[in-house]
Amino acid sequence: MSAPAGSTTLFQAEPLPVAPSLLGESPFWHPTESALYWCDIPGKRLNRFDPATGGHREWAFDCEPCSMAPLVGGHLLLAMRDGLWEFDPASGRRRLLAPPPYDPALERFNDGKADPQGRFWVGTIYEPREPALAALYRWSGGRLDRIAGDVTVSNGLAWSPSGRTLYWSDTKAHRVQALDMDPADGTVSQRRVFAQFALKQPDQPLDGYGGRPDGAAVDSEGCYWAAMFEGQRLVRLSPAGEVLGEVRLPVRCATMVCFGDADLRTLYITTSREKRPAEELAAQPWAGRVLRMRVEVPGLPVNFAVL
Repeated sequence: MSAPAGSTTLFQAEPLPVAPSLLGESPFWHPTESALYWCDIPGKRLNRFDPATGGHREWAFDCEPCSMAPLVGGHLLLAMRDGLWEFDPASGRRRLLAPPPYDPALERFNDGKADPQGRFWVGTIYEPREPALAALYRWSGGRLDRIAGDVTVSNGLAWSPSGRTLYWSDTKAHRVQALDMDPADGTVSQRRVFAQFALKQPDQPLDGYGGRPDGAAVDSEGCYWAAMFEGQRLVRLSPAGEVLGEVRLPVRCATMVCFGDADLRTLYITTSREKRPAEELAAQPWAGRVLRMRVEVPGLPVNFAVL
């Protein structure tokens, strides 16, 4: 979809032939394995799907895997409630890199990705929701540093094609922020509002609600694709923050998107069914599934993390 301003595209795609997750998150396309990875956070599982063979594999954990990035050599950097870990999918073993910088009874890691230089950025979710005590952290050179705070549900991490703009959202506030980033050292400045969406009003029907920005990805034209949780849609924003178009979905709660396949023109969409009303799940049987659709503009490849 390369949509003109204000246009709507109906979803024309299919779910992967894999059982639904409770809450799918953090999808990425592994270019050397030609496979898709994603997390099921409350299901405490990591998934891998090979579109060429239809093969699906999963790994179960004792606590929540929240986000991840590939490492050169086949390992993964996993952000979990109990810290940052190096994980070997072949053996199922993990090695602690950093303990959690928060109380795991109240907070956990959430959305996380590597930047083009291999630094791993990961935000948290403050589960009581008030006050806004979640934060954004950066793992680099064996150190985990707190970079920014004053959010409740950290999400939406992505970088512009130049790597000089970092996007970061607070889902509860319905706000996507942009920060200038120095690619050389990873310092950020000029934190500002990139896009603000209308808050859900008390007793507002979901059919009239546009959703709140969850996970995201950037395409090769520098446009920001946001999954709008509870809004039953994706939005594509220009580098200036203007809504260029939307994709209407067959499920209420999309959580994140990524670009995959060899040409990076397949959009993979993770979704949630956790705690959704029974009547909604009956009407939307694809809830929790990973969906995919073809798009006109390719995305940017995943960045590999560096330990």
